[in-house]
Amino acid sequence: MNGIVQPSVENYMHMLLPQRDQVLTEIETLASNRGIPIVGPAVGRFLFLLARLVGAKHVFEMGSAVGYSTIWLARGVGENGTVYFTDIDEENAKRATSYFKRAGVSNQVQLLVGDAVHLIDTIEGDFDLIFNDVDKEQYPEVFAKVYSRLRRGGLLVSDNVLLSGAVAASNKDLTTEAVREFNRLIYSKNDLLTTILPIRDGISVSLKL
Repeated sequence: MNGIVQPSVENYMHMLLPQRDQVLTEIETLASNRGIPIVGPAVGRFLFLLARLVGAKHVFEMGSAVGYSTIWLARGVGENGTVYFTDIDEENAKRATSYFKRAGVSNQVQLLVGDAVHLIDTIEGDFDLIFNDVDKEQYPEVFAKVYSRLRRGGLLVSDNVLLSGAVAASNKDLTTEAVREFNRLIYSKNDLLTTILPIRDGISVSLKL
């Protein structure tokens, strides 16, 4: 995908990032070689930071792929936290399980295979942090489902909310329109304080007041 910030600035920010451990580096290489969507190290560190800032212990991840962002979140919640991994692909879940074991976060991760929009109904309680990275056409449906599941002081974080700039262009395709609607929704609620950050492909962070 095309970056949002100038390539030279993005390269500079990535150059500053510390080297990741062997497991994360291996996933980054796999994702690059096979076109597997992952959030990348800059967003991964941001997710870790957000989890720590709000003291997240109950996290639901919607669309986990091979578990790259899950590892960052699991490390963010610490030994007493739980991150719910969701992906519709059983092969992704199997591969992720191996990564979790090697990364030392197996005890913090609960695997759920299926559509995250429906799987969230199987878990009781409110969440401290919900990370949304499912198919973009589902984003408005995600908002309708997760808004009431977020505790006060909790965060709804969503990836790809700028769609390589398509949301600001004249695009009328279903994906772009769905993300535009999602962005409208997260800014429309008086009890959500929302900011979109131009990191990678755009990350929205909504704090429930």
